[in-house]
Amino acid sequence: MAANSSSTVSKSSSGSSAGGKPSGPSAEQVVATFQKMRQEQRSMASKSADFEMDINEHSLVIETLKEVDPSRKCFRLVGGVLVERTVKEVLPALESNKEQISKLIESINKQMQTKGRDLTEYRERYNIRLVGEGEAEAQGQSAASSSDNKDGGSKSGAGVLVS
Repeated sequence: MAANSSSTVSKSSSGSSAGGKPSGPSAEQVVATFQKMRQEQRSMASKSADFEMDINEHSLVIETLKEVDPSRKCFRLVGGVLVERTVKEVLPALESNKEQISKLIESINKQMQTKGRDLTEYRERYNIRLVGEGEAEAQGQSAASSSDNKDGGSKSGAGVLVS
């Protein structure tokens, strides 16, 4: 398999549902949606990591400024403009920013957990397997699911392999 291929479909079911109803999204649509959800989760993780670095920088500056005379001149970058202030004016603003960033990180982490649950549910609903993820187990499961379908099991959806 080529390294650039994003997915392969295994055992697609081309039969339509009874009553002429659409059988659901195609394998390509399932993979595209799954990839989009994964990318959103990665984006959230990246933002969270960036904010963690910002918190570390804020902490370093706050610790440094606590040891400095409060009336000393201090320069702060505000919207691309360097502004002259005193340490006693800048320190509370930095502490406030640090708290707000911490709350933002908590919010992003909650969203990532929710997105992770959604991703897991989506994977289970459409029987999505990632490349290299328990290939022996996947073969055993596909054999078991095919025997379930022979016995009249109502398992729907195609097995989709995503890299």
